[in-house]
Amino acid sequence: MVIAATPDISFLIPAYNAADTLAECLASLQQQTRSNWQAVVVDDGSTDDTWEVLEAIARTDSRILPARQPNAGAAAARNHAARLAAAPLLCMLDADDWLDPTFIESMQPVAEDASPPVLAFCAYRRVAPDGRMMPMEQAPILAGDAAKREFSSFCALAIHTVVFSKSLFERLGGMDETLQTGEEWDLWLRMAFAGAEFRRVDKCLAFYRMKAGSLSGDPFKLVRDAVAVTTKAEALRMQHGLSAEGSQTGWMTPGLSQLRMLSWAISARLSPTTDVAALAALVPEIPDAAGNESFLVDVIMHGLRTGLLTNQPGDLLDALDKWQPAFLSLIRLIEQHSFPGTGRKIIEIACWQLSAANPLRSFTLGNIQVVSVELGALFRISKAGQADTLIMHAFSGGQHVGSFVGPFWGDLSIRAQIRLIMHEMQAEEHLQTPPTLVYISSWTREALRGYRAFGGLIIRNGQRRGRLERILVRIGRNALLATAPNDRQDNDARLSQILRDFEHRLAPRFRNSPEPRSEKRKQTAPTQSEEEYWEHMFERPDPWNYISVYEQVKYAQTLSLIPEGIERALELACAEGIFTEKLAPKVGRLTATDISQRAIDRAIKRCRDHGNVELRVLDFVKSDVPPEQDLVICSEVLYYMKDEEMLAAVCRKMAAAVKPDGYLITAHAHIRQDEPSRTGFDWGHPFGVETIKRVFAAQAGLALEETIDTELYAIHRFRKGAVADPALRIEAHGAPLDTDVAKHIICGPAGIGREAAWKTEVTTSVPILMYHRIAEDGPAALRRFRTPPEIFRKQMQFLRRQGYYSVTAQNLANLLRSGKPIQGRPVMLSFDDAYLDFQTNAYPILAENDFSADVFVVTDKVGGRSDWDSAHGEPAPLMSWSHIQELHQKGISFGSHLASHTPASAMDNEALLAEAILSRDALQSRLGAPVESIALPYGGTDFRVPGILALAGYSVGFTTRPAKATFSDNFFALPRFEVRGDRPLEAFPELIGLPGAFIG
Repeated sequence: MVIAATPDISFLIPAYNAADTLAECLASLQQQTRSNWQAVVVDDGSTDDTWEVLEAIARTDSRILPARQPNAGAAAARNHAARLAAAPLLCMLDADDWLDPTFIESMQPVAEDASPPVLAFCAYRRVAPDGRMMPMEQAPILAGDAAKREFSSFCALAIHTVVFSKSLFERLGGMDETLQTGEEWDLWLRMAFAGAEFRRVDKCLAFYRMKAGSLSGDPFKLVRDAVAVTTKAEALRMQHGLSAEGSQTGWMTPGLSQLRMLSWAISARLSPTTDVAALAALVPEIPDAAGNESFLVDVIMHGLRTGLLTNQPGDLLDALDKWQPAFLSLIRLIEQHSFPGTGRKIIEIACWQLSAANPLRSFTLGNIQVVSVELGALFRISKAGQADTLIMHAFSGGQHVGSFVGPFWGDLSIRAQIRLIMHEMQAEEHLQTPPTLVYISSWTREALRGYRAFGGLIIRNGQRRGRLERILVRIGRNALLATAPNDRQDNDARLSQILRDFEHRLAPRFRNSPEPRSEKRKQTAPTQSEEEYWEHMFERPDPWNYISVYEQVKYAQTLSLIPEGIERALELACAEGIFTEKLAPKVGRLTATDISQRAIDRAIKRCRDHGNVELRVLDFVKSDVPPEQDLVICSEVLYYMKDEEMLAAVCRKMAAAVKPDGYLITAHAHIRQDEPSRTGFDWGHPFGVETIKRVFAAQAGLALEETIDTELYAIHRFRKGAVADPALRIEAHGAPLDTDVAKHIICGPAGIGREAAWKTEVTTSVPILMYHRIAEDGPAALRRFRTPPEIFRKQMQFLRRQGYYSVTAQNLANLLRSGKPIQGRPVMLSFDDAYLDFQTNAYPILAENDFSADVFVVTDKVGGRSDWDSAHGEPAPLMSWSHIQELHQKGISFGSHLASHTPASAMDNEALLAEAILSRDALQSRLGAPVESIALPYGGTDFRVPGILALAGYSVGFTTRPAKATFSDNFFALPRFEVRGDRPLEAFPELIGLPGAFIG
């Protein structure tokens, strides 16, 4: 008989009708490499020979302590065993499971008594009734708050894989005896929130026997107890003040955790009698599963493999008929409570996993038909009645040569399969050419049709071989398709008929539409001289809008600096005399000059009532400046000096023209090139007002006497003579600003100019920003979709300051298709739904920051309201067609947001194709220009959608997946970052990829 010493670890073993397995369980303990253990076995009211077997084994090994109790459940039996346990460490082992011989040796050192208490856990394997070992199951890392988070959602540890302290078990009151399943889950949860530390032992040391009729196989008990544990977990989370907010926290809502158990229980049970609705009634509220489709597929697949005792996902196909009904019932349940199309996505992901595990298998699951074809033995394939999505894998000699995923319209004749292989998979080189007279005849006909191409090849020089090969490939393709069997019900025929039907429903298509608006400046003929350049600038009157509020305020401020008693004044670069007319009454005699004869001619007309004004042409750079002036004024022209040396030469001339005690006044803008740390213009001139002031101050005899400084420009008055401390006045500039002025302003501290970024940076990814409304007011529930105008202005100023330039959807598609690194810092700005506030609030801010944008229009709702928002409050007004046409003329791009704002994944194939075609046609008819872009409402997409959008004539599409667009992205599923109105302004730089950058 084995004599027991004081044990290091006690195993708590409930035994109910376990006569067949108890001996093997205890034998796994007797085979441990460390022998100082105790097993407390509680017979929980067994009706078989469990007690007799237990007594017989205990008589030969005093480490085994037998006990009995009336049947009260496993939790009560374990609590009973814990009260009898003599060791400081505990492990709970079921009577039908067993442990590796090194279990104690590996686990005990990790779980020794410590403060805070430590739990050791390891991996395990399920074992089928026939003895087959299932794949190892490893728990996640449970360090820190991860343990609280994971146990709040599911039971991350199998019961017999954990070693823990008896003192902690007793302090927490043991196991909850009201639970029939999940009692260990509840215990691990309470231990995690009690501060216990969970340490993983990376070994598989435990084995779990699968058997029919166990409590863990009852889906009703599983779901009921999961609701109880997750409800308790939520209370503990709130009690401990742990936040579940944010995408990075990893916390699941209780509803999603309960749906997780519901999905697993239904999948693992696989009984045709399982009442899915009754099970779902146990869950207080079924959550919206949108966004968690991949997660739920993993849960369902694990449940299916557990219930069917399969090792590989592909093995599930052998039992498809057995589990498909329960699976589809579960999907219908999830779809009822989720965003439309969520169930479809779950089926898609499940099919892709099953197909990826064994691509040679053909099967149909729900609306998806998976087909595997051997190119050497093609045969007609009938479309399953409910299928609308096709996954087709092509093999040649057992080698995978391509796959197609897209919409399914009809049967797959051999011809339809060949077309998919040629045009969708680009795998025509693997097709076999039939050595038949029919094929030869067809090839000859195709060659004769292409005789002009052959003729052109003969008479043209260069690259003949490559062109000949392309011609022959095209002829071979067409001949092969022409000879392949087809029928009126096949995929291609059905699709052709559908498209013909739509042609009759379309509005008249635009004809000879104008070219898309070019964003390049109009090219002018090269000028031969400075005079010719300025003559060209003055071809149209007032080219710089000097009558604007901005300029008039500047003029008034300049006039305020003119001292009394000025007799003789000189104005250089007077342009058309707008300021000259205001200056004349303040001086005795005024000579006003400009390099342009056109400008002087207009100035003469404007100032004809002022007899003290002389106007004449003068190039003050090349010519002498009239001397002996009491006042010289020269503004907004000295930027054009090619360098500082030329500037200094001109400033010397001007300073020399001023009499002693005379004045020189100059007004110029702050230029970012000159003052990179402050707000200024990005005109590209080599210097601005700061350098001009410095150069004037360096002239002999000149001293700065007074300055008016504004955010955008400064006006300086210099005096030729001694000056006390110079005066400084801070004033505001005139507002509002013209767009042509505002778009050149960079606000805030140093960033990077567009030209500098273009010359020094390249990128392979582009951020696409998604906005909805630009407005202050609206329903509280829609706050995230509403960015206040002033916040939007700061965001656009930030992008401008950081050197970003906007690209349209079509520009972006072309850049990505090229596969070449992209110059500078591109960004795409997109606005969904075409709200009226885009025109009133967003567009002016975009224009003043020199950005364009793409607006996606719900074409059936134009001029109406966003009725899809009506559940949350008053729907917002949308732009009319006249608004859209006006903005299109101003350079805003427009694309489709479908016709009705219905999620694409919620429509059948023909309905989606109809909306896509009719919406695009409506836009093209109204705008008189091609429309090739679409943003899917709610970002809803699936396997069919890209193919349907391509059929409708689009070339680029956008979703709501948050990421930068890259060369590898599907062009019909480009990602976008949502700019949320409920996030702080400081979150914007991080969204764009510049965390911590100043935004204002």
